[in-house]
Amino acid sequence: MSTAVGFVGVGNMGWPMAANLLKRGFAVAVADARREVANNFVQQLGGSAPDTLVQLAASSDVVVTMLPTSGHVATVLADGGDHVLAGLKPGSIVIDMTSGQPAVTQALAARVAAAGSVLIDAPVSGGVSRARTGELAIMVGGSVEAIERARPVLAAMGTTITRCGEVGAGQAMKALNNLVSAGGFLIGIEALLIGQKFGLDPGLMTDVINASTGMNNSTQKKFRQFVLSRGFDSGFSLELMVKDLSIALELGREGAVPTPFAAQCRELCAAALAMLGPGQDHTALAKLPEALAGMELTAKS
Repeated sequence: MSTAVGFVGVGNMGWPMAANLLKRGFAVAVADARREVANNFVQQLGGSAPDTLVQLAASSDVVVTMLPTSGHVATVLADGGDHVLAGLKPGSIVIDMTSGQPAVTQALAARVAAAGSVLIDAPVSGGVSRARTGELAIMVGGSVEAIERARPVLAAMGTTITRCGEVGAGQAMKALNNLVSAGGFLIGIEALLIGQKFGLDPGLMTDVINASTGMNNSTQKKFRQFVLSRGFDSGFSLELMVKDLSIALELGREGAVPTPFAAQCRELCAAALAMLGPGQDHTALAKLPEALAGMELTAKS
């Protein structure tokens, strides 16, 4: 393909996503706050790692940002010094794949538009495993025309590409998706704890739930894999989960929508973060209800 893609942020998710762009024939230039990570990407997989963000932007038709927060994206997209807007070619597309704040992203879209280009938001769901296989679900916000221009790039990373509305809509959808995910995780862990106290095997319970109406993503893809195994290494941090739940609650407040359960879910996740400290995987959230129950989940099968 002739499209050149600049990919900013090759962390747990960004690395396999950028790798899939290379596999699909895109010319990929990468950048990361940790210069050694960008260099390692090029050494292991190919592509290039320009010395500056200005150079990356100037050589790219599409710039992808996959960063922890909207604050990081705002810094990268600044228009002075060594930042993307200082080198972005008019007519380029910026795809912000960060799980960010819709209001901040809308302001950034206006800044990019003033520079003669267009920004869409396209956060993803599916975790590291589906990032590796290129089977992410991508929730997109932006004009139909801009999304269609970006579709070949998006299709290299995901199999489900859904336009949710105008800029910011994709990020709103992602935050609400993670709210549902966190709620399902917490209630599932509580159920396993109740069952274990009764005498049921949490492994058996997980299998039965997965064959029954209580099945959800956490019971299918997290309980045995990361909680009962005691691995707690899914690749998505608890800090980012709390951030996403905070965005979901902010949307609720802005719309004057009562969110009693969502608020409790967010507070429990924040309490787990305070208890466990930084650097924890989001599946370590299970340790909070375990601590409250005074027991650790142990699978016999």
